[in-house]
Amino acid sequence: MSILKIPTAKIFEPLLQPARYKGIFGGRGSGKSHFFGELLVETCQAERGTLAVCIREAQRTLAQSSKRLIESKIAALGLGNGFKLFNDKIETPGDGLIIFRGMQDHTADSIKSLEGFRIAWVDEAQSLSARSLALLRPTIRAAGSELWASWNPRRKSDAIDDFLRARKAEGAIVVNANWRDNPWFPAVLDEERRLDLKLYPDRYDHIWEGDYVRAFEGAYFAQVLNEARAEARIGRVSADPLLPLRAFIDIGGAGASADAFTIWIVQWVGTEIVTGLVGAVLLGIKVVMSK
Repeated sequence: MSILKIPTAKIFEPLLQPARYKGIFGGRGSGKSHFFGELLVETCQAERGTLAVCIREAQRTLAQSSKRLIESKIAALGLGNGFKLFNDKIETPGDGLIIFRGMQDHTADSIKSLEGFRIAWVDEAQSLSARSLALLRPTIRAAGSELWASWNPRRKSDAIDDFLRARKAEGAIVVNANWRDNPWFPAVLDEERRLDLKLYPDRYDHIWEGDYVRAFEGAYFAQVLNEARAEARIGRVSADPLLPLRAFIDIGGAGASADAFTIWIVQWVGTEIVTGLVGAVLLGIKVVMSK
């Protein structure tokens, strides 16, 4: 077994030990894809004959895969002699192999071709469907096999978020990594981060801090809600039983252009308006606004 010494950010150190499931979630610039790319190359170099598959939910061309990233890691680590690069695959030391697949192209029968693979890495895993996750997990079944996932959280209901964060799958090591955890975070990316914070605060937390999507850019009330959040005017409060409740309803349209159905429950309390958003977006959250 040959050993490579690769500098690793401290946040990722727990992922260096064996685990059935390994996950990294967080925002842009955290280095999560770069870490898994390097770990995959290191594993294939150290454990000859390793079979690995890099997965996206949808992958119509290899340009949408992790292939270029892995090739760059092979070159940067000076391992070009041991790895053979082809248009659709990478051959690794000891007759090992790295292939690239889109889960949308697989059925319960076709995915059986991956049964002998020891590593499956799902990048952009927030897009992985519940169907794909259910197909993949029992397929990667070789002794000591591992499933890796890297993603920028989108919704709590996304399959990978539900499996690794909400249900806390047994045998999983899950790390939350963001830009500040990356000791090699480049200055040019920090400039972009600061620009987003200044110009697009409604999307900053999702893109850079790995938070869930809270509002679609340009949506009604998005700016008002972000200002209320920044001023600590959002929290959980009880309704005053002595004051009337008023409901304001946004039906969200109909047909193909329909949006979420939302109900705002409002109480006038002195000079303040206390409102709660009920429906598909938020439940039981009170926003205090000036009257």
